Amino acid sequence: MLDSYLPIITLIVIALCFSIGSVIFSRLIGEKKPTAIKLSPYECGMPPVGSARERFSIKFYIIAMLFIVFDIEVVFMYPWAVMFKRLGLFGFVEMGVFILILLVGYAYVWKKGALEWE
Repeated sequence: MLDSYLPIITLIVIALCFSIGSVIFSRLIGEKKPTAIKLSPYECGMPPVGSARERFSIKFYIIAMLFIVFDIEVVFMYPWAVMFKRLGLFGFVEMGVFILILLVGYAYVWKKGALEWE
């Protein structure tokens, strides 16, 4: 029984040894010359302005959630497209209902003005 898990356990042990060994090896032989420029926070090549604790508008989070919801629909369309011929008319109707539900949600969100960035 344990013989079937031996390759997986071996791979995990090798991966752990490699990752821990890489970190330790880089700590031992890596150069340590800290300067003011190396220790300053990097933000797109520009010096940071303002606080990192700035509050974001709720619109930012709403648009991010809507992007995730409408982006997930594409994830569900890939397997459907691969199995399209085998699913036949039933699969076509089911995907049509799925897309119709998403379009109704999209129209609702648009009508509410949630996609407006102020």
